[in-house]
Amino acid sequence: MSGENDWHAAWAEIHLDRLAHNLRLLGELADGAPLWPVVKSNAYGHGAVAVARAIEALGYETLCVARVSEALELREAGIRSRIVLLSADFPEEADTIAAHGLEPAVCRSDVIDALADAAEGAGRAVAVHVKVDTGMGRAGIPPDEAPAFLASVRDRAGLQLRGLMSHFPRADEGDPDYSAAQLERFLGVVRPARRGGTLLAHMANSAAVFDVPGASLDAVRPGISIYGLRSSPRVANPRAGGLRPVLEWKARIALLRELPASRGISYGHTFRTERPSLIATVPVGYGDGLPRRLSNRLELLVGGRRCRQVGTITMDQLMVDVTDLRGRVQTGDEAVLIGEQHGAVATADDLAATLETINYEVVTAISSRTSRVYRGG
Repeated sequence: MSGENDWHAAWAEIHLDRLAHNLRLLGELADGAPLWPVVKSNAYGHGAVAVARAIEALGYETLCVARVSEALELREAGIRSRIVLLSADFPEEADTIAAHGLEPAVCRSDVIDALADAAEGAGRAVAVHVKVDTGMGRAGIPPDEAPAFLASVRDRAGLQLRGLMSHFPRADEGDPDYSAAQLERFLGVVRPARRGGTLLAHMANSAAVFDVPGASLDAVRPGISIYGLRSSPRVANPRAGGLRPVLEWKARIALLRELPASRGISYGHTFRTERPSLIATVPVGYGDGLPRRLSNRLELLVGGRRCRQVGTITMDQLMVDVTDLRGRVQTGDEAVLIGEQHGAVATADDLAATLETINYEVVTAISSRTSRVYRGG
């Protein structure tokens, strides 16, 4: 993490005030259920430790990650919130889970056995969340097998059955029918399970918070939306338009060169100048998480104008045609890959559309070599 006054050649600017705004918006839509923000994959590329600290400072008490290693990073940084592990864990991780008070999602009997043994060794109960597969097809207990599995968890000393969970695979499609049926399948497991005691039910992801009525239950697990990005352009709820992107990706022009017409640029000369051109070199490349396949398909903002990236993107640098800004651009000026500049906007969704992927992949791919600079928090 970097301070606001540090100088950087390339950086991701993280606006924590926008993060707080997005959390408030999601809270208004959650029907009174608490938010369990998801900070897996380095907080979707935004910096897990800094984001978790900001969320914890806002009063949220539970965070979600995918892997034990991600939880350990937060614990080592002093994060004391409850941490729910969303992905299936391995028996070999049981001792670490117990030692650090983590709350795993479980759907394997051998993991249950290992966690019970680890709880006994640690002298502390391990809270678990049983994962039910209601239609994701990735992990979880089939609904008809859930009662027996829940009984096996309740029978193990040292284990606390804290929650039942599932996940929506199609909540971002703008058609709620499949998700509504899936929610009802989940509630068909939850209702009888609650007769055995207190049990939290949680299922809603970002899209479901906006578009699946009744999905909030006892807690919601928003991920991409807390970072101000839509999970899909097909999310129907107009309030999704109130999300504010938290991340901007910027770099400084390192070099300006006048090149004649017909000059090849970068590896393979995949671009040749069509006229005498002013070419800027910018220190961002595929080593920073910018896909090489964006070569000659990318626009950056320079001086508030969209400028074409030219030539093959290299590991550490790319080139931009700034001929139309001749006399108005200089080394050290900012070039924006994601963000706003003088009223012009470049988005993660723009990059995702060019790459035929989703905005999740764009932001999570930004490598650790790119400095994170935190504003507004």
